[in-house]
Amino acid sequence: MTLPVGWRRAGLLVHIAASVGWLGAVAASLALTGLALTADDPHTATAVYLLLRPLAWYVLVPFGIASLVTGVTQSLITVWGLVQHYWVVVKLVLTAFAVAVLLLYTRTLDALADAARAASDGGPPVEATASPLVHAAGAAILLLVALVLSVYKPRGLTPAGHRRRHRTATGSAASQQT
Repeated sequence: MTLPVGWRRAGLLVHIAASVGWLGAVAASLALTGLALTADDPHTATAVYLLLRPLAWYVLVPFGIASLVTGVTQSLITVWGLVQHYWVVVKLVLTAFAVAVLLLYTRTLDALADAARAASDGGPPVEATASPLVHAAGAAILLLVALVLSVYKPRGLTPAGHRRRHRTATGSAASQQT
């Protein structure tokens, strides 16, 4: 099913906005976690871990889910299809994987924020950990790969794409003969 051009462009605009927002939030996470690891003051790590929880729940998760949903929607309403081109399938797998890891990793971010809250209330100081930095860097790499796939759209039809192309070619040849 394809929609009129105006609707497809509006959908693409929403998809790009969600994806860029997600990439920007990942970049902010990367900068913050780098700051937590390199700062000499333990209060900086505490502040960063207190910031990462709302950043994850109110920015990263919504943009990630929006990017996944709008990407699937775009593939279904355009000629690219969901499983017809390898680049779309790879992008879908990368995005779904990134969202799943993010949703699982929010537990760790919640625990870090709880430890930071306890430290700010007079408990033991929070020691900076590389885990958030590694996850943010991995997310940035995945999202940049998805961006490259979106721009360059490497050739290659999946078996489903070959079947559809063959059906379309056979259908148009049959209609020309009548």
